[in-house]
Amino acid sequence: MIKKLKLSEGAETGIFDRRPALLSVMPTVREIITRVKNEGDDALRDYTLQFDSVHLNEIEVSEEEKEAARTRVDSAMKLCIEEALNRIRNFHLRQKRVAWMEKFSDGVYIGELYRPFETIGAYVPAGYFSTALMCISPAEIAGVRDIIVCSPPGKDGNIDPLTLYAAERAGATRIFKVGGAQAIAALAFGTETIPKVEKIVGPGNVYVTAAKMLIREQGVEIDFPAGPSEIMVIADAGANPGFIAADMLAQTEHGSKSRAILLTDSTRIADAVEHEIGTATGPGTGTDTAGAGEESQNWILLASSMEECIEFANTYAPEHLEIMVRNPLEVLKRIKNAGSVFIGDYSPVAAGDYATGANHVLPTAGYASIFSGLDVAHFLHRITVQHLDKTALARLRDVIVQLARAEGMKRHAHSIEVRFQASGSTRITGEQSPK
Repeated sequence: MIKKLKLSEGAETGIFDRRPALLSVMPTVREIITRVKNEGDDALRDYTLQFDSVHLNEIEVSEEEKEAARTRVDSAMKLCIEEALNRIRNFHLRQKRVAWMEKFSDGVYIGELYRPFETIGAYVPAGYFSTALMCISPAEIAGVRDIIVCSPPGKDGNIDPLTLYAAERAGATRIFKVGGAQAIAALAFGTETIPKVEKIVGPGNVYVTAAKMLIREQGVEIDFPAGPSEIMVIADAGANPGFIAADMLAQTEHGSKSRAILLTDSTRIADAVEHEIGTATGPGTGTDTAGAGEESQNWILLASSMEECIEFANTYAPEHLEIMVRNPLEVLKRIKNAGSVFIGDYSPVAAGDYATGANHVLPTAGYASIFSGLDVAHFLHRITVQHLDKTALARLRDVIVQLARAEGMKRHAHSIEVRFQASGSTRITGEQSPK
């Protein structure tokens, strides 16, 4: 289930090989995208039958189905969803951008406008109703008009009630019973039933991630690659091995491609965590654990120093990073690449997955080195605004003209100078009298 070795040997195990799976499915995904683009709803029905064993009559979730979901979710779960949603909204409200304009110098005003996308698509993996909250809430806060959700149907042909209820409460406009790469293609190009969107967000399996990357090549924006989940724990000799083992085992519930890695400079902790995982019992352990047999996906790496642990973590750029050391803030100061960081014994990844309010849709497979997790800004585009009066432009005239001419842009220079010539210095405010 888990492999223990020296950190210096890690590169030889394939520990960094997190992207080849994407390349291997690209031809299949490309074919799916092309067919959905050309055949629309017919292709969606065929692929849903092929991959989900479901005959789709209606692709869109009806009002009757939504009402049935509201009835089936019990009051206690509704309260839990409401609490989580409130925390998610409160966190993301702090990210909301406000238009601004400031005087940078006499007569020069510069600012920014923020405009939401009109229509976005949110992909919610089957059964992950918490992801519906995470994808939809920041879009709603940003002011997106239409939030289109796709999620795979179960064997009964319906999306599970919790996902429907959570999506509605978060602010989904329309919901469709389609999953996989075919859902991404439908959102990207539109079908007879599913509208074309401007941007697609949300995590998924390797096929979904590959589809997102391919449709971006065709002009549809995405958030970032968010595939199989992963956790990395940095721990020293004072850490609690039981907590570490529990968090690593929890990660395996995301499937056989998920990864769990412990980085430690303590032989005692390495041995203790290995023992805890090997003897763990109860839900989510042993043969019941998704991916428990995938030895290559889970590691305990023994480093020679905490310095080596930090350096490796920054190179690896994990989706989730837990820091369980005596002085966690000192380690945090040196972390450069991670999707989300969890500090101390009582900050497990599961807390962030559901209820702290921070977003759990995060870049994986090392992409945390160049992308940030989902936030309100993903649903906005920024427009810069500039206003100069004539006196301000006159002060900048020589600088602009000389720079423009140095680049060979004579007409750029002329566009400045013409404003100070007698014939071009008067603003025309209406039709001139034909005298």
